[in-house]
This record gives sequence, C-alpha cells and structure tokens, in this order.
Amino acid sequence: MWDYTGKVLEHFRNPRNVGAIENPDGVGEVGSLACGDALKLTFKLDETKERIADAKFQTFGCASAIASSSALTEIIKGMTIEEAADVTNQHIADYLGGLPEQKMHCSVMGREALEVAIENYHTGDTSKKILAGKVICTCFGVTEEEIEEVVRENSLTEVEQVTNYCKAGGGCGACHEDIQGVIDRITAELEKAKGKEAAPRKMTVLQKIRLIEETMEREIRPMLKKDGGDIELIDVEGNNVIVSFRGMCAQCNVAEITLKDVVEAKLREFVSQDILVEEDK
Repeated sequence: MWDYTGKVLEHFRNPRNVGAIENPDGVGEVGSLACGDALKLTFKLDETKERIADAKFQTFGCASAIASSSALTEIIKGMTIEEAADVTNQHIADYLGGLPEQKMHCSVMGREALEVAIENYHTGDTSKKILAGKVICTCFGVTEEEIEEVVRENSLTEVEQVTNYCKAGGGCGACHEDIQGVIDRITAELEKAKGKEAAPRKMTVLQKIRLIEETMEREIRPMLKKDGGDIELIDVEGNNVIVSFRGMCAQCNVAEITLKDVVEAKLREFVSQDILVEEDK
C-alpha cells in the first residue's frame, strides 16, 4: 500500500473537474493505455481571453494519476497562459502534500499534458505530444529530451529516480547505461556552472582599493569605534593590505587577534579570499 497523503486520497476519491470541455481553447493528450497511464486535459479561457476560466481532465491510471490530474486543474484555473506555462510537476506534487517517489511520474504526466494544451492553444496543433530527440527508453518511448527535463527540474541523480519520474528504464533495463550517461552529463554541466559562479571576480587595482575602503567603512570601522578605536588604510600591494590601528586599538593587547579575526576575515569575506592584512607599526 502506497503512503498517500490525505490530500492525495481526497482528490482520488472526490476528483475535481472530471470530464471534457466543449469547444476548448486548449487540448493536451499524453501517455498511452498500453503503458498504463493516459491523460487528456482541456481548458477554456474567460471572455477577455486573459485567464483560464475552466479546466477539466479525463485520465486512465492509478490513484496518483487521478489525484495529480485533479490537482492540476485546480492549480491552473484563474491563471494566465503565461503563468500556467511556469507550472512544474513539483508544483502539482506540493499541492497534494507530496507523492510517493515511485509515483512522481503522474505529476510529470500532468505537466506534460499542460504543455501540450498550451501549445495547442498557441498553434492549433491537436496532435499528441511529439517525441523530440533520440528515444532512450524504447519500452516506454521516452526520449533523451524528456529525461533531461525531469533530471534538471527535479535534481535527479540516480537511474531509479528517473524511472520514478518518467518511467524510463522501468522495462527491460537495457537503457540504464544511457540514462546514467544523461545524468552524468547534466551533473557535470551543473558543477561547471557552480565553479564559474564561485570563481573570484577580476578587479583592477583601483576597484580593489575602493572595495577595501568600502568594506572597512561599512563592516570594520563601526565595530572598532564601539570600543574607542579606529583603523586607517595605509597601502595595498597586490593581495597584501597594510593598515594602522588608531585610538584605543593602537594600545590594545589583543590587536593582533583583531587584525586577523576581524579585519582580515571581513576583507576576505567581502573582497577576496587571498587577502592578507599587515599592521603598519
């Protein structure tokens, strides 16, 4: 027995918006009876053609599929097309208070049906979702593009997780190596992007001096003044910052600790990790 939340059970037992809208503005059909899950989503815009006034669904599947479809229609009613386009499978799962990991593909199916319905509204194309790119999982007809989408949107790191989200790999298992390849590629891309974000910014000498002065004025000097002290920037030589304590700080027995634990620490935090601070005595 799956561990369903109360909200999942409520939407399964009393699904909202079941049926099909006559003369809909958008129609989306995904899945297949042969694979065990299928969903048809229809929506109608209001008189101003700005917001979704009504949405209905017809689904073939388990309790999670029915609950996810019901939740989806409730979520998008009242939204603009642009707002609906930003709805993800995680929004559906969160609305239901969560889904079992093995049933997350039901929320993905809802998101895919919405994508197709919105595309139908924009283009008039009434065909089912066209598989784009190389088919990785032939058992369930899941493409590399679809696997990439669920991996990126849900931060997946294991083949089993991908199977839970889009069924890829849930048949003969011959595609597991290819699925892992997609995961590894995306993981490497994300790590590379993080590395670029974390890379220290390049500054001119003048920019560095100004940032040091700003940091001293904002983060360091107010702390020292509370105890009757002060600090002055004497010189900057590469990553070496030379300062001089003033007032009570100049006579303090713990000036060396203040130099490292306060001055150098703050400059490393706000300017550069390579900063070294020296006192001009």
